[in-house]
Amino acid sequence: MWTPPLRESFSYPFLILQMLLLTRILRSHSVEKKTLAAFCIANIFFLLPWQFAQFVLLTQVASLFATYVLGFIEACKLLNIIHAHMISLMVCFVLMFGNAMLLSSYYAASLAVVYVMVTFKSNISQCWPRNVLGSWTVKGITWLVGTIILKLVASKLLGVTDDAHIGNLLKSKFTNYKDFDTLMYTCAVEFDFMELETPLRYTKTLLLPVTVCVLTVIVAKTLKELVCLLKERNLQNLEWKTSVHGEMVYHVFQLLAFVLLGVLIMRLKLFLTPHMCLMASLISSRQFFWWIKNKSHHRMFVCVMLAAMALQGAFNLREQWSIIGEFSNFPQEELLEWIKENTRTDAVFAGAMPTMASIKLSTGRPIVNHPHYEDAGLRERTKLVYAMYSRKSAEEVKNGLLSLGVDYFIFEESWCLRKTREGCSMPEIWDVEDAENAMKTPLCSVISKSPAPHFTPVFHNDVYKILKMKKSLSWT
Repeated sequence: MWTPPLRESFSYPFLILQMLLLTRILRSHSVEKKTLAAFCIANIFFLLPWQFAQFVLLTQVASLFATYVLGFIEACKLLNIIHAHMISLMVCFVLMFGNAMLLSSYYAASLAVVYVMVTFKSNISQCWPRNVLGSWTVKGITWLVGTIILKLVASKLLGVTDDAHIGNLLKSKFTNYKDFDTLMYTCAVEFDFMELETPLRYTKTLLLPVTVCVLTVIVAKTLKELVCLLKERNLQNLEWKTSVHGEMVYHVFQLLAFVLLGVLIMRLKLFLTPHMCLMASLISSRQFFWWIKNKSHHRMFVCVMLAAMALQGAFNLREQWSIIGEFSNFPQEELLEWIKENTRTDAVFAGAMPTMASIKLSTGRPIVNHPHYEDAGLRERTKLVYAMYSRKSAEEVKNGLLSLGVDYFIFEESWCLRKTREGCSMPEIWDVEDAENAMKTPLCSVISKSPAPHFTPVFHNDVYKILKMKKSLSWT
């Protein structure tokens, strides 16, 4: 690991456990209370370390609802799962010290909409079209529209704006919309669309072809049963006959949801790759590959596929094992040591979010911004701090920093110059937010040469420069 583990890295093992328990629940004819309790606990541990886990769980609720609408899950079983989700959501709300973002999330809204639609299905069934396809379509639209409306209402009532940038981030994926916050995400490679190299790697290891093969078999079997439904037009009959296969239909929808997440945000292929591996393992299932009549032929086929996968897999392992090295950041170590030895313990620092996390951890000094960018207040403070890399005047930027109580600013000239692609340097990002100053020289270029009269350089090395705020100039 060349970087510290991400929050989702801590959460993901609990998602695997949660999906294992969910699969057990969907396969069984009756829901065991201890399995449901374990599912609820796993859900809690998945939500706690990573606030954005709610969006992954939203895809799970959507996949379960789609499976229910098609008739592959009984209503009572779905309600038990929804109840477990609701309990875990409320427990996390309490353990996160009343984090209202959870209650106003799309996940919570989706749970409420599904609960109402399933609980009162007999009362609202007359509202659905008699045509089966029409009924499925209307139910899906009702869930989608209801979730969005309820989320917006809850956010308004609770006064939550912390996740407002998520909607803008999704909007920027499908339109030309962009603002400061969305560009801070989309200009990072990990939040961009999935690169072409990923599906190519999946293909080289045969993971993608095998997964597509398994997916095709499951979908074909499901469509065959759905065709029978369309002929009989009897929803109850299908639910009784096919509920034993509900877990497979759910996992198909869940895989499609993970594909969507991974394509939109490359970082989220974290969930896609393992799920593809799980689905690919079904190539050894006689339940789906019964049409290979001879069992020995089937086993031979599986062995050949594993051997072919192992060829590229062994090459990948050797490539990873060949990486020998250690992490070293001497300029930052030098910076941290100077701060500990030459500043007061209550001196307040501002700068790039990753650097601020290191300062807080290693020196204990107060900071005004850090990488938890999901908080609306923190986003506003970070914008004031990052104005150092805009084209605003030095006095305006200094006054903004003083309003936050900053004593020292950690200046990194690389932030002024670097960009992952066209339009993604910090001055260019600021041009979107501050169009009226777009033609001026970036402040960071001016500060790197001459910080006076608003800032005093007190430390510098090849990477970092510490600028002390001249507070006397602000009292005018």
